[in-house]
Amino acid sequence: MNGNELAESRGLPRLAGKIKRALGPAGVFFRGFLEHPRMVGAIAVSSPAVVKAMLEPVDWANTKLFVEYGPGVGTFCQPVLDRLPGDGELLVIDTNPLFIDYLRKTIKDSRFHAVLGSAEDVEEIVKSIGHEKADYVLSGLPFSTLPDGIGARIAAATQRVIRKGGAFLTYQYTGAAREYSKRYFSRVDTSRVWANIPPCTLAWGWQD
Repeated sequence: MNGNELAESRGLPRLAGKIKRALGPAGVFFRGFLEHPRMVGAIAVSSPAVVKAMLEPVDWANTKLFVEYGPGVGTFCQPVLDRLPGDGELLVIDTNPLFIDYLRKTIKDSRFHAVLGSAEDVEEIVKSIGHEKADYVLSGLPFSTLPDGIGARIAAATQRVIRKGGAFLTYQYTGAAREYSKRYFSRVDTSRVWANIPPCTLAWGWQD
């Protein structure tokens, strides 16, 4: 390798770092999508309108543990932490180490737990941080593109881990997550947020 080639090879990581810093969270999210499109299911983060509508029905005063599957770069994390009481906790679970590493570095709140793992194992993960049940579980996972059987196992484990009166909150661009909620929860409320690209389907599966 000649001098010019060596200089060029050394410059590429620095250039990549500059691009990543310039793009910020959006760049990290897009990279995560490119690496694992079937598990991310979107090329951009959710709009503020989706965040507000999704969290509106939550009884924050009585929430001790809020769980999120597939947090990405944390679009929901700070809004959830802002609403939680002082003794409430937020647990996020993701299979993508890129996202988990990013969240651990950027969110400095003692109530926040970021775990690299599968939502199928939510019961064990919840117990590992000292809880028996979750009050609410939020998911932006692309149920329509998950490998066969995974969606059903996640929905079943979620139904088992949510306490009575809690809910499974899902947002997706198709109706797949909503249909899984209907299988495992006796009451499911739905809505649609048009102020998002693309429009987003919201569902709340209640543990009555």
